[in-house]
Amino acid sequence: MAKDSYLVGLIGSGIGPSLSPALHEREADRQGLRCLYRLIDIDTLGVPPQAVGDLVRAARDLGFDGLNITHPCKQLVIEHLDALAPQAEALGAVNTVVFEGGRAIGHNTDVTGFAASFARGLPDVPLERVVQLGAGGAGAAVAHATLTLGAGRVTVVDALADRAAELAAALNRHFGAGRADAATPDRLAQLLARADGVVHATPTGMAAHPGLPFAAELLHPGLWVAEVVYRPLETELLRTARALGCATLDGGGMAVFQAVDAFRLFTGHEPDAARMLADIAELAGAVGVQK
Repeated sequence: MAKDSYLVGLIGSGIGPSLSPALHEREADRQGLRCLYRLIDIDTLGVPPQAVGDLVRAARDLGFDGLNITHPCKQLVIEHLDALAPQAEALGAVNTVVFEGGRAIGHNTDVTGFAASFARGLPDVPLERVVQLGAGGAGAAVAHATLTLGAGRVTVVDALADRAAELAAALNRHFGAGRADAATPDRLAQLLARADGVVHATPTGMAAHPGLPFAAELLHPGLWVAEVVYRPLETELLRTARALGCATLDGGGMAVFQAVDAFRLFTGHEPDAARMLADIAELAGAVGVQK
């Protein structure tokens, strides 16, 4: 008999402002399902990111149907799972775990989530030279998505040079030589001066990590700016870029479209993306592109 009740959760750091519980629970209600979505904040629990394996096991033992995984656990969780979907394996990052017959299966819905949001919000921007800031779990996903969307070349910038180099090498293996390279933050001014757009994929700008990820004077009107952070939707980076006349994309669309895919994995039911976009617009302000 098909289930009509689901228990899911989110593991991460500083996740109090997350809109995931409301997005999943509202859509479940509209479909006549019961969904309880719980926040499992490692900061509140006072445990390190490395405890993610214990938390996943505890959730499985307590009867959870699945979990979302966010910063800083998307890569750390992998060694604690029983299997990975191809997308998650290719990325080396997991944002969704589904429990099936006692096994924990890792998926990644960030790639499809970012691609769908970008295609909807910045459909006509040039993509020849893209700079991406951040090579962590979210960074791996959005870099794959950006190249899938047709970007000519993505330069990955990260304070951890080895991490940026590893991601660039993985992208070149997947998409072909010369599609990606790595750089350190001291080269940002030179890179952004020549870029078509910049994708921001670090936690800077989140409610728990306010501020700009790089100096405001590196922005210029010819640059489009895509943000992964969605708590808040209006980050300081987007506000600064928009004031200069840049086309911008907030992180709300990615949050919705990755949730659409996660909802389908958790429940087997098809969610209504348009309704969920309306939800996030109501919960956190307008979603999408502002020019």
